[in-house]
Amino acid sequence: MTFYQELQLSSTGSKQLIKNTTDKKEKRRHILIYNFKVYLVMVFCVAVVTLYSKLTGSENSVVGVTVLLAVLVLRQADFGIKTTHGLLSIAGIFGILIAGPRLSNMLSPIPAFFVNVFCIMLLMILGCHNVVMYNHSTFVLGYLLLQGYDVSGHAYLLRVEGLLAGMVICMAIFYKNQKNRPYRRTFLDLFREFDLSSARNRWYIKLTFIVSSAMLVMSLLGLPRAMWAGIACMSVCLPFTDDCMGRAEKRGLFNIVGSLIFVALYLVLPESMYPYIGMIGGIGVGYSAGYAWQTAFNTFGALSIAAGLFGLQNAVILRIGANIFGSVYTVICNKSLDRLAQVVEQRKKVTA
Repeated sequence: MTFYQELQLSSTGSKQLIKNTTDKKEKRRHILIYNFKVYLVMVFCVAVVTLYSKLTGSENSVVGVTVLLAVLVLRQADFGIKTTHGLLSIAGIFGILIAGPRLSNMLSPIPAFFVNVFCIMLLMILGCHNVVMYNHSTFVLGYLLLQGYDVSGHAYLLRVEGLLAGMVICMAIFYKNQKNRPYRRTFLDLFREFDLSSARNRWYIKLTFIVSSAMLVMSLLGLPRAMWAGIACMSVCLPFTDDCMGRAEKRGLFNIVGSLIFVALYLVLPESMYPYIGMIGGIGVGYSAGYAWQTAFNTFGALSIAAGLFGLQNAVILRIGANIFGSVYTVICNKSLDRLAQVVEQRKKVTA
């Protein structure tokens, strides 16, 4: 395996390669490449987010994160349709990212709920036709981040410009890497093939409703960072209901673990180091092969911002509470919606 090929491996793949290598010299080489990759990705991420912050303002650093995540996904993933038609999907996705979060933040909680339902459902249809690619996690996450870190006025205009530039970059990378895909499905087939009897489309509906309604509950209670509950729901609401319970347990438990580690760092490190705690979390995510520890380290970036706004104690309580609520709520809703679907199917058979 070449140096470049090893750089393309996931954390799980790199760790497995290191574990399976018996030659000590080769093992050291794989370990060095793995460490190099972790820090290379971190430097690249910091560079992109910093560049976006300088060009569009520090309040729009989330745009850099959103575009970066999209680039990392679209360099490898596709939409299950013709590549040229995939460009239409990218345009639609970024159009939603531009308009949806801003519009929902301009409305009261109940109208905002319907905007979220419409936008998240469209993101699922446009970006997750090929469920194996798991594209929805990137695009829905981007939507929730942009909603949670909202801006207005001139800052919003800069946000639009940043997202449009990101859209062009994503299109170029997507077309270059995916142009030889032999798909025959078209952009319109994404909508033509929508069928309530399809397990995939039912999952679209479940995820859309659960994420949107969880944020509605948070908003009606007057709690900030409703997006944290939405992200937890999105992460736990997997295509197969049986998988949700295990994911929910890890989400709740390792948010507590991550929050406790963050508190320890916050109390031990000097105040001048606080801005770098998020970066430490990013490195931790790079070394984590499993969902549990990725969840723990992802708390660092969120809490480093929230602690400055709400205070350390309130930020930690809010973070843990939102994630436990989102996890439990998703499991309950998932099972309830599955039972409802079964009842409807049984009644159809009786009346047929």
